[in-house]
Amino acid sequence: MKITRKGDAQSREQVQHVADSNPLSMKKTIWTFGLIAGAILSLFMVATIPFLDRIGFDKGAVIGYTGMVAAFLLVFFGVRSYRDNVRGGTIGFGRALLVGVAITAVASACYTATWEVLYFKFMPDFAEKYGEYAVQRARSQGKSEAEVAKTRTEMQRFQESYRNPLYNSAVTFLEPLPVGLLISLVSAGILRRKRPDGEAALVAA
Repeated sequence: MKITRKGDAQSREQVQHVADSNPLSMKKTIWTFGLIAGAILSLFMVATIPFLDRIGFDKGAVIGYTGMVAAFLLVFFGVRSYRDNVRGGTIGFGRALLVGVAITAVASACYTATWEVLYFKFMPDFAEKYGEYAVQRARSQGKSEAEVAKTRTEMQRFQESYRNPLYNSAVTFLEPLPVGLLISLVSAGILRRKRPDGEAALVAA
């Protein structure tokens, strides 16, 4: 029995060594789950943004963030897949977080690319409509005319900046990022698993 446990521990150690020396395994996990999450983000965007005039910006934001949470659940499954299939069932918090953040980055890049196409090809007036919404919301909240005027000025500046593809891309990339980072942190905390001390002692023996 003791020999079997030692053999299992050595086998797991070999699996981890192969994983550490083969970065392609991590890249495959990151790209696979990142692209799936990105596809979900993009589908929610395509299904929601063209109908903002009907559903409104408030409901659109709720649907959008619901889609982000659904998409970034792939972070959890991606980290778990990497831990179980590549790392032999063990992973530290730091490496788990790294995989989660990388999946988040790939998905956010897909989200950004989809929006750039939608905005510049089909919805170049989005910023103007959002500016009108922001001004109307300020009025509905009972703000003074000076505050409403300030909001209008801020929205005009935003519209001018938003026409710049680099600024537009940066703002868009940052939209889903906090959700993905939060889920990455939670996933890393839940999925981290170290090798039992007993197995480590057997390997050293």
